[in-house]
Amino acid sequence: MSHASAYDEERKDMVEYQIRRRGIKDNKVLEAMGKVARHLFVPEEMKDLAYQDEPLPIGKGQTISQPYIVAFMTEALKLSGNEKVLEIGTGSGYQTAILAEIAREVYTVELIPELSRRAQSVLNELGYTNIHYLIGDGSRGWPEESPYEAILVSAAPATIPEPLVEQLKVGGRMIIPVGTDFQELVLVTRKKEGWDEDRLIGVRFVPLITGS
Repeated sequence: MSHASAYDEERKDMVEYQIRRRGIKDNKVLEAMGKVARHLFVPEEMKDLAYQDEPLPIGKGQTISQPYIVAFMTEALKLSGNEKVLEIGTGSGYQTAILAEIAREVYTVELIPELSRRAQSVLNELGYTNIHYLIGDGSRGWPEESPYEAILVSAAPATIPEPLVEQLKVGGRMIIPVGTDFQELVLVTRKKEGWDEDRLIGVRFVPLITGS
């Protein structure tokens, strides 16, 4: 069996056992998870662990999220395929690719230049043309390109950053891990006035570093 097809088998198993069987039902999410090669987004020495049910270090104190959590967060946004999505924390670029498989346009912000450049290089090589990159402070979002139908945040602030909520369209959804010692994934829905919060599951993310 060639190396590539071994990864293909592992990816199929990942989707079946770690994602579908744990309750992820959105076909667009399942298809994207089955298509995007996670092993291309992890450091060389981690490739054999790429399809395990765990987060992995990608350098600079950052991680690539556990596959189930990537699928869970993406499904929570209920993407139809025509959205303009903001991602905070490009990181490895893996979650970016999953979003780009489903959404019309993805705007992704990363504070650490080296990570952003590495992700851009992988994503460009894979042929994505609907991703736009910004190196900067994710807690500020990307206001010039707002509003967005959906926002996904892959690092945890202590509280929900209001500038991000303000960049959502009314009715738009944001999935974000919130908290310091104890974190929860929170689904934020933008209202005409303020927003609703729905607390989903306990999680463990790296802190959202601000550039202040």
